[in-house]
Amino acid sequence: MQLVVARIGRAHGIKGEVTVEVRTDEPEKRLGPGAVLATDPSSVGPLTIETGRVHSGRLLLRFAGVRDRGGAEALRNTLLIADVDPEERPEEPDEYYDHQLIDLDVVTVDGTEIGRITEVSHLPSQDLFVVERPDGDEVLIPFVEEIVVEIDLDEQRAVIDPPPGLIDDRAEVASARDAEATEATEAAETTASADGAASGDDGAPEDAGR
Repeated sequence: MQLVVARIGRAHGIKGEVTVEVRTDEPEKRLGPGAVLATDPSSVGPLTIETGRVHSGRLLLRFAGVRDRGGAEALRNTLLIADVDPEERPEEPDEYYDHQLIDLDVVTVDGTEIGRITEVSHLPSQDLFVVERPDGDEVLIPFVEEIVVEIDLDEQRAVIDPPPGLIDDRAEVASARDAEATEATEAAETTASADGAASGDDGAPEDAGR
C-alpha cells in the first residue's frame, strides 16, 4: 500500500535542501536518510533521502543528486509516497495509520449508528475524524480517548461516547427554539388573559346596564 508521507515545500539555502510538510506520525522511520520514496508527479522520482535535519521546527531534507537551489526549487509541491505493508501497525498500541481508520463505521456505546469515517484531519491541537452521516451531512469527532473509547479493526468500527451536543447539536438547537417559541406563546396568552381580567372584559361593553 502506498501512503503520502510528506509534501516538499520551498528550497532552503543554496545547497539543495528543501523544507518538508510532514504527513506521517513516524517521520524518523519514513523520512530518514536512505529512504527511497515514490513521488507525485511520478516523473520527479523516485527520490532517495540523503540527509535530514530539523531547523526552526521544520524538517529539512536533501535528496541524492540535488545539489543546488534550482534543483531543490524544481521539487516544490511534490508529494512523497512510501510503500507500507497494509498489515503493519504503529509501535504504540493506541496509534493507527490513517488508512486503517478510513471507512470505519462509527457507533455510540449504546449501538446507535452515527456514520462512516471519510477522512482523518490532523490539526496542531488534535486529530479529528470527519464522519459522513447517513443523510450526507458531516460531523467532526475529536480523536481523543474521552470520546473515542474503542477502535475495533476486526469489526471495522469506532465506538464513541460523545458529550451532549457533539452529534445532535442541530436537534438541540431546534428543540431550544421550539421551547423558546412555546414560552413566548404562553407568556403572550397569560398577558392577554391578565389584560382581559383587569379591564373587566367578559364579552360585554363596560357601560352595559348604565
